[in-house]
Amino acid sequence: MEKQPLAQLTKISSQVRRDILRMVHAVQSGHPGASLGCTEFFVALYFNQMKHDSNFNMNGSNEDLFFLSNGHISPVWYSVLARSGYFSADELKTFRKLNSRLQGHPATEENLPGIRIASGSLGQGLSAAIGAAQVKKINQDDRLVYVLMGDGEQQEGQVWEACMYAAHHKVDNLIATIDFNRQQIDGPTKDVMDLKDLKVKWEAFGWEVIETLKGNDMEAVLEGLEKAKSLTGKGKPVLNLLHTEMGYGVDFMVGTHKWHGIAPSDEQLENALGQLEETLGDY
Repeated sequence: MEKQPLAQLTKISSQVRRDILRMVHAVQSGHPGASLGCTEFFVALYFNQMKHDSNFNMNGSNEDLFFLSNGHISPVWYSVLARSGYFSADELKTFRKLNSRLQGHPATEENLPGIRIASGSLGQGLSAAIGAAQVKKINQDDRLVYVLMGDGEQQEGQVWEACMYAAHHKVDNLIATIDFNRQQIDGPTKDVMDLKDLKVKWEAFGWEVIETLKGNDMEAVLEGLEKAKSLTGKGKPVLNLLHTEMGYGVDFMVGTHKWHGIAPSDEQLENALGQLEETLGDY
């Protein structure tokens, strides 16, 4: 994939947000909030940062690999995969429909290009990514492995077992990112189960930690990913604490857990799409 410049990345992000909203609205089911909040991250990763091939194979040799742990934000991933050539954008029309390859949580049984593990059972994605990163080391493959987790997901015990394992085994070809929007399905994380200082916690477990404070600013996201890459290969796994706003890009959705898993009405969709430029053509 040829690296896209900043201006084009911004245009792609607008289209991806339109895709997310239209997919979720069409079936009145899905998770728009964090999908909108993570759009810059996904677009930066697939259109600028990762070495990857849309002619997909499960092996992934000599490619950077990405694993999505918080699989409920599948709309943003499906849109980015389609827009980067893994499958036709027209297939986005089938999101969450019977017999579709684009299920609510990513799955592997239908062989959807770009998907290497079924995900959405929270807490498991980091473990899968660590395994993939260790295989790359064994095979002397110098490409990187990326994984995205939610911040509410940090309440899962398996995350911390994997965190400890990766540091102990010096899995330094791994970049984990936490979508730090401080919201989860039942409310703000501080009310459900306070996460306290995640940066200090991950550092205490032996990781190199950076913070991207403006996770919905494309330039800042690119800088954060470049910084994370510069820290790989130095004996520690790397964590990117990405500060985002749930629902970013749509004024009535931003900053609240209420849009975690709620679809917009016809009127709300029209309002939201009116705030987002159609840049690549709606499917």
